[in-house]
Amino acid sequence: MADKPILFLLRAGFPDPKHGPGGFYCPECTAVTGILWYYPEVAAKLDIRQVDVPRPRPEVIAMVGEENQSCPVLVLPAGETPAGVPVAHGRAFVSGPDAIIKYLADHYGTAQGH
Repeated sequence: MADKPILFLLRAGFPDPKHGPGGFYCPECTAVTGILWYYPEVAAKLDIRQVDVPRPRPEVIAMVGEENQSCPVLVLPAGETPAGVPVAHGRAFVSGPDAIIKYLADHYGTAQGH
């Protein structure tokens, strides 16, 4: 069985010293989570991992490098390199909510925003 794509999301409920003690979430990660709520069958095909907000994010860095540790990021299985998708550390990845949602629509048949 092929590896599942790994979706890294920021763990909700984090503090932000600049804005108070907290209970914050990442709106970009929430957009992707929302799509997966509509499509649990697609969520089941992904390895969804939550990471803490503070950088560095070692688990993400190990996959796609320090310069690509922003979340959300979808890391494709080793050897899967669709055209037009960036590659770092030998792994293709899709970064940002719009690109991830488009990838999910193109490859898993989810709807796109309208």
